Amino acid sequence: MIQITLGKKKDVDPARAPFGRSQIGWTDGLSDRQLHEIARGTWVMPGERVERERFAAVSGGGIIRQAIEIDRVVDTPHGRRAFEGRILGPAHPVHDHYVGKPAPNGAQQNPITYFNSPLDNRECSCGCGKPINRGDFLPGHDQRAIHERIARVGTVKDFITWFDQTWEQGEQSDAA
Repeated sequence: MIQITLGKKKDVDPARAPFGRSQIGWTDGLSDRQLHEIARGTWVMPGERVERERFAAVSGGGIIRQAIEIDRVVDTPHGRRAFEGRILGPAHPVHDHYVGKPAPNGAQQNPITYFNSPLDNRECSCGCGKPINRGDFLPGHDQRAIHERIARVGTVKDFITWFDQTWEQGEQSDAA
């Protein structure tokens, strides 16, 4: 899960600020929508890890103030990125577990940090049903999934023949 740590409120020029905001940072009295607009970005978030995360917890003053379900991460000017998603409210497990409580990573200097949360688990992509919190597969399950699919076709040779024929047919229909 991502922790977005907001610093103290600073007024900014909306004509020059990303998304036309008049302030960045945390202060008491922000509406849910205002906090969401401030927290969503723009941030330096290199790598692919950020794109695999499903939820973000927004911290202000060392307390989680909001929980967000991330739909996607988008590029913004100057090599930065922003979150698109929805605010989670009461009765959502992530909201209820984190909002109003101390930030899991404490007050951080870096505005974007990660932490492991049991609420951020999803199922292994092999189909085994086991929970994972990072990546697409449990260790070794990618190979197991490949070999199970090969066995559905027959031998490795049968699979390669089937794949080559299917791939070629797909390329021919794409060219038409």
